[in-house]
Amino acid sequence: MGQHQTVATTFSSAVREEVAVSLAGVDAELARRYPGDPGTRQPVHTVYVPADVFAADTVRSWGDRALAALDEHARDAAAFGAVLGLPAGLAGPVHERVRAKLEREPVEDLRIDFEDGYGARPDAEEDAAAVRAAHLVARAYEDGTAAPYMGIRMKCLEAAVRDRGVRTLDIFLTGLMEAGGLPRGLVLTLPKVTYAEQVAAMARLAEEFEKARGLETGRIRFEIQIETTQAILGADGRATVARMIDAAGGRATALHYGTFDYSAACGVGAAQQAPDHPAADHAKAVMQVAAAGTGVRLSDGSTNVLPVGPTARVHDAWRLHHRLVRRALDRAYYQGWDMHPGHLPTRYAAVYAFYREGLGRAAERLAAYVRRAEGDVLDEPATARALSGFLLRGLDCGALDSAEVTGPTGLTRADLDRLAGRAV
Repeated sequence: MGQHQTVATTFSSAVREEVAVSLAGVDAELARRYPGDPGTRQPVHTVYVPADVFAADTVRSWGDRALAALDEHARDAAAFGAVLGLPAGLAGPVHERVRAKLEREPVEDLRIDFEDGYGARPDAEEDAAAVRAAHLVARAYEDGTAAPYMGIRMKCLEAAVRDRGVRTLDIFLTGLMEAGGLPRGLVLTLPKVTYAEQVAAMARLAEEFEKARGLETGRIRFEIQIETTQAILGADGRATVARMIDAAGGRATALHYGTFDYSAACGVGAAQQAPDHPAADHAKAVMQVAAAGTGVRLSDGSTNVLPVGPTARVHDAWRLHHRLVRRALDRAYYQGWDMHPGHLPTRYAAVYAFYREGLGRAAERLAAYVRRAEGDVLDEPATARALSGFLLRGLDCGALDSAEVTGPTGLTRADLDRLAGRAV
């Protein structure tokens, strides 16, 4: 016992080395294409604001308007919980955290929209709006009023609007550089992508800007918005979205589903266009598989039912939005779009309830895995990654506190990052 014993083998060292050499290319390809989780925070939503509406106080204004909606239509935890069907024991903590979130950080990700939400304007007007957007974003990061992530959605690279989109992107990025540099939370969105070549062109623009401004290669990255059927299935019958991720050359950060453009392209009637339509589920399932392991995140789309008007109508819209967000979370779509301040209470309520409901069981299973203890579920490393990722997302958005996670698991944030396979 304790001494190394010689065991009989058949394969020679030469055979093992030949196998290793034969798979070296595959090893490199796997590492390049599937680096895993990037280890950064993923926002729970993206708020879209037309460029002509965006202002220095937009983030705070959205929070204040969301709080006002709560005060008017659900004044306390019991009322809010009753509207959404939250269990009594959950309504209080969720309501408290939602209000605190709206006061502290009402918007996690904000996109200044130069596309559908802005429309076609005279060139001089859009030029001025792009300059103004860059100035306001730079100032927000400087004075601490920025959302954690901010940027623009440019016009797409289709021929009719290509020059305008590229010019707005150039003006915005140049304005940020002139104001002191690109902020860490910068996010750019490329909409209405139909061919991988458009993604490659966007990557080329990013590379050229980096070269011209002396930035490190890969500094500028972007989201790909999936709004056309061609982005899911090409004319040759092959799935397209994976080719788009590849064409980005490592610059793609996320795939965002566009509810209404994609639904319309599929022939779905206006009344049936929604994130839970079967056509939407198919598109997002393809996106999810294409993005898996690549480090590219996935975002659901939006609902166009706004919580405005009489209380009964607001409650109906809240219940719909809450249900859609929770449905997305159950399907591992951890981000979505919010189009109105009134959507913020139900966005955070659904997200917080999701993580708080799952906290106990996730912590128990992860603690058992770390201790290699026996339980009623035998978990593997892949499940440990998922459990750790669940807890990390809950911490990032404010649904959970560090003490609530460390207490039952005995794990620090660094421990969770390691188990989740995040680069730290």
